[in-house]
Amino acid sequence: MTFRCSSASEQRGESLIATASTVRLWLLMEDPGPWGPDILRSRRLPGAARDPVLHWQRQFGVRPLLIRRPGRNLAGPRRVFVINAHHGWCQTTLMSSLAEVADLDLSGVRGPDGVGLDPHPDPVLLVCTHGRHDACCAERGRPLAGALAGRWPELVWESSHLGGDRFAANLLVLPGAHSYGRLEPDQGFDVVAEHLAGRLTLDAYRGHCTLPWPQQAAENALRRELGLRELGAVRVSGATRDGTLFAVTLEASGRRYRVDLRHGSRGPEQLTCRATGTSGAVYYEVIGITALD
Repeated sequence: MTFRCSSASEQRGESLIATASTVRLWLLMEDPGPWGPDILRSRRLPGAARDPVLHWQRQFGVRPLLIRRPGRNLAGPRRVFVINAHHGWCQTTLMSSLAEVADLDLSGVRGPDGVGLDPHPDPVLLVCTHGRHDACCAERGRPLAGALAGRWPELVWESSHLGGDRFAANLLVLPGAHSYGRLEPDQGFDVVAEHLAGRLTLDAYRGHCTLPWPQQAAENALRRELGLRELGAVRVSGATRDGTLFAVTLEASGRRYRVDLRHGSRGPEQLTCRATGTSGAVYYEVIGITALD
């Protein structure tokens, strides 16, 4: 049988918790594809845009992604989004060609005020379908994207590599930067409906991309302990580390808590479909949760 990393991850019981890519800034560029394995080397990204995009990635930590509506058909201008999840803004513009990306000024991308494009008030729902990067993303992502687009056609986009191929189908909700994994189409309806109503679905929740992995694990643990699903109900206020041990301080329901964690890694495993070697997946074990006041 052909190896599939998502099936292997499920079979070994790997947790979704604290697996969201740690990213705060995104540049989304509409292109119908097909996309090569590396979008910065793909012919789909015009040469004039490659150096600026690479500069923004290195200088500011911007994650570039190619996006498309399910079905791939595109006639007319290209939609481009710039998103800062830390400050919670999303701005957008239309371009006749992605070569015009080189004309953008992203010097203010880290700040609270944006980069001078049009405000975009609606959520952006990204489903990874990047089959040339990993087969699981296409095989599991495209059915999810198509199903969600049938209900929320103006919100849903297919996306290039989001991270965590073995957790396909993956959904990222921007600008809040909440990551979900292993979504089947029927489950995806419920997850999106709940999220749009302001509630997380913790059983499918990978984490908040603005937080490092230990903080993601601590937030998830405290939410489960207190039964809190509302967006913004838990806030991380600090973290310390002593070797493999982490202590994360959080605020919820008007009180402060400390979640103690132990960092570990699994034995060597093939983590993606295209991997040529093995490595150990990271995990965080909750030691205890303490109310501080």
